Amino acid sequence: MIKEFRSGCPISSALDVVGDKWSLLIIRDMLIKHKKTFKEISDSDERIAPSILSARLKLLESYKLISKTKIPENKKENIYLLTEKGIRLTPIIVEFSLWGDTNMREFNKINDIEGLNSDKSYFIQSVQDSYNSMLLNF
Repeated sequence: MIKEFRSGCPISSALDVVGDKWSLLIIRDMLIKHKKTFKEISDSDERIAPSILSARLKLLESYKLISKTKIPENKKENIYLLTEKGIRLTPIIVEFSLWGDTNMREFNKINDIEGLNSDKSYFIQSVQDSYNSMLLNF
């Protein structure tokens, strides 16, 4: 499911993969909330349609941001896990969160995120460490 890129610009190339309305939210849910199954991800507050979720998961997998596997106890259910490439999006997720927290409160009731306004590099590292610890179970 490789897409055509609009140009060779690195920003444009990144946006071609994760710049749609849903991809960063899927990665956020996987990274921060440790969601791993189609059902868990589809139950997010934003209510992504199953067909769109399926397409985005395939896209993210094709660019090696996530991997799909099955757990031995349940061969029917797919488990989606972020790859190292996907985990490296943590600083972008944090920056978007900081920007939204600072600039969108006048327009929307923004949820508080514990630790978000602490030392940014520490917060990024703790999010990545938490996700990598969860990965040890797989």
